Formats: sequence, structure tokens, C-alpha cells
Amino acid sequence: MNPSFKLKASLMVVSMLALPVAMSATMSKDDYNATKTHISADFKADKTACASRAGNAKDICLEEAKAKQKIALAELEYGYSAKPADLTKVQVAKAEATYAVNKEKCDDKAGNDKDVCVKQAKAIETKALADAKLGKQVGEAKMDAADTKRDADYKVAVEKCDALAGDAKSSCIAAAKASFGKN
Repeated sequence: MNPSFKLKASLMVVSMLALPVAMSATMSKDDYNATKTHISADFKADKTACASRAGNAKDICLEEAKAKQKIALAELEYGYSAKPADLTKVQVAKAEATYAVNKEKCDDKAGNDKDVCVKQAKAIETKALADAKLGKQVGEAKMDAADTKRDADYKVAVEKCDALAGDAKSSCIAAAKASFGKN
């Protein structure tokens, strides 16, 4: 396999793991809608630019335009919601889009070279999807740990309230419930 392809593939994987810092903050509904419209317009322009090409070059161009749109929409959704699940969706979108583009590029090859190219593209996607899944699991584990810690702190606070009596105890328990998000 040519070193240039390996370098590009490696850079694609690294870029899939990095997100723009600007996307970590939520945005207003108006900004969301404006950006979504802009993404759609960019896709149409990219698609139109592909019309002048022919054969597999046109197919690659169209696949790149679709990939760019898919990733931009996933990043937009994450920028709007800031949910960890949407971050995972961004990583999955990047992995799938990169695979689709790389697979299309393999059509320029024939025989064993094409088979190797497709397998390599699939391996890159598989690794990126595994990284996305790992990130999701780590995020869920952190949330579970935070819940467990909060529950433990709540139990300590309630236990401290048991030393009190009457209204003082009731007010202490109410404060503990409010402090630790219990009903």
C-alpha cells in the first residue's frame, strides 16, 4: 500500500477524534437553523461542482460532498445539544463518511490492490467506530460514578440529620434532598 494513503488514513482517524472547541458550547435555535441552512447550501454547491467531473472522479467528489454534509450536520447537532450521545454520533458520522470516501477511491484500483484498499478502508472505519464506542462507555462510566458518589454523599448527609429531632431534622433532610437532587 502506498505510504501517502497510509498517512492520509492516519490523519483522517486523528481528525475524527478531534472536534472544534467552538462546538462544545450550545447555540441558539436561530443560529442552529441558520447553520443548518448554510450546510445545505454548501452541499448543493459542492454537488454542483462535482457535475463537471466524470467517471469515478465524479463519484468520489459526490461522496466527499455527502461526507462533508453528514459530518457538519452531526457537529451542528452536538453544538446545539452538547450531549455526550451527540458527540458519539459525530465520531460515528466521521468514521462512516471517511469509509465511504475511501471505499469510493478504491474503485480506481483493480484486483488485489482494490481488495486491499477496501479492507484497509474498512479497518480504519472499524477502529474509529471502536474509539467512538469506547468514548461513549467512558462517558457513561463517569456519569454512573458521579451518581454513585452523589448517592453516597446524600446518605452521609441524611445520617447526620438523624442526630437531630423534630423540625430541625425535617429541615436538615429537606436541605440534603435539595442539595443532592433527591425528591
